[in-house]
Amino acid sequence: MSPVDIETKRKLREMNAGDLLAAIETQDESLSTGLAFEERIQLLVDEAYSSFNHSKITGLLRRAGLRYPNADLRRVDLIEERGLARTMLTQLGTCSFVERRQNVVFQGFTGSGKSYLGCALAKQACQHRIRAHYIRMPDLEEAWAQAQDRPSGATKFLKKYASFTVLVIDEWLLDRPSEAMRSMLLELMERRYDATSTVFCTQYQQKDWHQRLGSGVHADAIIDRIIHNTVWVETGTYNMREHTNIVNG
Repeated sequence: MSPVDIETKRKLREMNAGDLLAAIETQDESLSTGLAFEERIQLLVDEAYSSFNHSKITGLLRRAGLRYPNADLRRVDLIEERGLARTMLTQLGTCSFVERRQNVVFQGFTGSGKSYLGCALAKQACQHRIRAHYIRMPDLEEAWAQAQDRPSGATKFLKKYASFTVLVIDEWLLDRPSEAMRSMLLELMERRYDATSTVFCTQYQQKDWHQRLGSGVHADAIIDRIIHNTVWVETGTYNMREHTNIVNG
């Protein structure tokens, strides 16, 4: 395959085929000599697709805003005290829960690894080229308060957070939400219900959610849109921060 002329390069760039152009320009002539035209094209397309896929995943990970960007389901510490099952984590890692539009709840004591697991699951989604986002509930509440001060801010806020295919809400119900926050949560959960997947990381068991949400009709409605078709994962009482300090000590 002869060197690419300037006009062909321009056309490839205009078609947003920069990855293919890069693959053509970097293909080793000595290694591809003797290959049929179709075989060389296949090699070029494979290389271009690999580069495109890597760029796509890198962008998704960057925009996901992960608290623990190096979190990895394959590296989760499965010490016996945690009670976590490798089969369960492997199943979550397939991201089949997203296809089923299931929610996931990581529930356990402080330091039991909920945030890490939430980030690891969001990262896994990104690697499957699924749009994911991580946010702490206090930050979500602050963003909501700021949005209401801008023209059409509330509408844009709800559209944004309803659009993520996987949304991880960390520190869920750590603080009791205000009435305005409960109204927003109801609308957000309504928009996400049976359309996307939400991951909740929380200290509180399901039986405590109603009280934390104010014990009113909003609490009933919010919980009703979350608890059905949900995967519940108990992260236990073992403090992984203390365990990490002991191991590293």
